[in-house]
Amino acid sequence: MSRDPHLAQTPTRRLLLKGAAAAGALAATTATSTTPALASPSSSTSLSTSHEATPFVNPLVLQRADPHITRHTDGRYYFTATVPEYDRIVLRRSRTLNGLATAAESVIWRAHATGPMGAHIWAPELHRIGGKWYIYFASAPAEDVWAIRIWVLENANPDPLQGTWMERGQVRTAWETFSLDATIFKHRGTRYLVWAQHEPGMDNNTALWMSRMANPWTLTGPQVRLSTPEFDWECVGYKVNEGPYVLQRHGRVFLTYSAGATDHHYCMGLLTADADSDLMNAASWSKSPAPVFTSNDTTKQYGPGHNCFTVAEDGHSDVLVYHARQYKEITGDPLHDPNRHTRVQKLGWKPDGTPDFGVPVADTVKESA
Repeated sequence: MSRDPHLAQTPTRRLLLKGAAAAGALAATTATSTTPALASPSSSTSLSTSHEATPFVNPLVLQRADPHITRHTDGRYYFTATVPEYDRIVLRRSRTLNGLATAAESVIWRAHATGPMGAHIWAPELHRIGGKWYIYFASAPAEDVWAIRIWVLENANPDPLQGTWMERGQVRTAWETFSLDATIFKHRGTRYLVWAQHEPGMDNNTALWMSRMANPWTLTGPQVRLSTPEFDWECVGYKVNEGPYVLQRHGRVFLTYSAGATDHHYCMGLLTADADSDLMNAASWSKSPAPVFTSNDTTKQYGPGHNCFTVAEDGHSDVLVYHARQYKEITGDPLHDPNRHTRVQKLGWKPDGTPDFGVPVADTVKESA
């Protein structure tokens, strides 16, 4: 978004990115156990200041942005992400993380030809809640492609690649404004939704919000703003906090998010709260003043962001999942550049119990022609 005080009421990524370019800112399944999808927040994840050589294949999945990988109680990994055409939701599964690279990909839902959920199908996340599967994603009406909101699909089949995906509808927030990138987490018996949304009257594109949930598609009680773009690195090109994701470890709740233009300026920030604090009190969250994961010229990875976390095959080592490009210069609108690839690497931990993201690792395989 422009820093001009005369702001459009409905911010759009397209307009924001074009404005940034003009300013020279842009450079070119069946559950049978109770094993959690991630290592238990109280598990004894070892603390280390070193980053061991990753055994992972990178890039893991080509041309898949905003990746989400979850390890289900069946021991298999389920993968979904944004496709470059922005017109469908896909799923893959494998017993190993590296296996996702070659796993068959199924289209489980397609955008509507007209009306709601007809355009900009972005950032799907797959979650298991109460014995059913849910996908949270962003989309807009086919006739108003920047009126992006959060929507939910539900599947009662134990296998998310089977059964019927029912459209549960829109997640209603306090305002009918640009909103996207919903994620959920459960803390001490309460389920929360965290998402990005434009607040009317605010000089930004999106801030991060959180609310308790009455059910998987309905919010209850107040919604609280956790973070708004304020540092320079959050405001390059336009002012955005988006792509939140939660990891609970070592008595704390860590919330990562992405900021900056979706070119090489894209990077990750971090919020932290004590696990004993009131998570619905914005004062409980502290914000890192510097980004925690950024582009790296040495490894030639640019614009790392929109991450999630999963767990390695050993059942306890934390894994960082994100997308990045292999080049800095982009021709035209970054949203039209398809080469944001899914990547994975081991997440380190500092002696003080905070995550050590390191740098986006170099490619281990050459991109196919």
